[in-house]
Amino acid sequence: MPYDVVKVTTDVRACRGPKRDREDELARRRLGFWRRLTVVLVKPAMGVMSRRDWRGMDNIPATGPAILVANHVSHADPFALGHYVYDAGRWPHYLAKASVFRLPLVGRLLYAVEQIPVERGSIDAVKALDAAVAAVNRGQAVLIYPEGTTSKEPDLWPMRGKTGAARLWLATGAPMIPVVMWGPEKLFDPRTHKLRPVPRTPVTVIAGPPLDLSRWAGAAPTATNLHEITEFVMLTLRDMLVEIRGGTAPPLWSRQPNRLDATTVPQTQQPNPATGPQSSTQPESRTLPDSTTGPDSTTQPEV
Repeated sequence: MPYDVVKVTTDVRACRGPKRDREDELARRRLGFWRRLTVVLVKPAMGVMSRRDWRGMDNIPATGPAILVANHVSHADPFALGHYVYDAGRWPHYLAKASVFRLPLVGRLLYAVEQIPVERGSIDAVKALDAAVAAVNRGQAVLIYPEGTTSKEPDLWPMRGKTGAARLWLATGAPMIPVVMWGPEKLFDPRTHKLRPVPRTPVTVIAGPPLDLSRWAGAAPTATNLHEITEFVMLTLRDMLVEIRGGTAPPLWSRQPNRLDATTVPQTQQPNPATGPQSSTQPESRTLPDSTTGPDSTTQPEV
């Protein structure tokens, strides 16, 4: 069966509500040994460690292909999001850093439960995208963090995303569901690298309705289209997070002031006749175009 859930008969659906339908689907799934082991390890622990505020679960399709895009605030949030998606009646298929798959035992388990490794910054990223496309085309639910890493924004607001989710959508046309989380950072704060395993930590997870990407339906994966879709996705996630956190979110592309990052390089000044050539010893920073904005950007996909 290509889907990750088993359909309930029509007469049962007619007699029971949506919540009971999803419970029936969970009970009837063919998970296999490794998936069931993962559930046994993760779900009880998350049940103890988190006080759940879950909303919008019905926005996740009960069957068929789906792309879930989420903000990334902590190394703990894959467990929270996985728990949420599982209880929504789907098995989560994550795109995750390949380095995690190289860990003893953990890597074997991740492969066994059909997670997808991503070799970022290399040509092997194409393989991850192909694997994700194949999973979606099999009717599976694929989860992707467009930021590619935990947020580096000082207050963990969403930052600029990579184009992997946009590429996946253009290749499949599957419904893209935005999901936002707040609370896992209290269990593990990526800014301080401190673990705080306090039971009943409040964790909010909200799924919104499928994104309206009809403007780009049938579009080619050009740099312009990829970045427009990615910006739309990240702005949606940011605005959804505002509804949980309140306050005012910063711009997606904000950078810490006076920080020379990977997109800036020193530009040598021309000698000033009044001061002589030594004036060039104080370089001026300029921002380079994103490496994916050129016409050949589709040959090096970001995932």
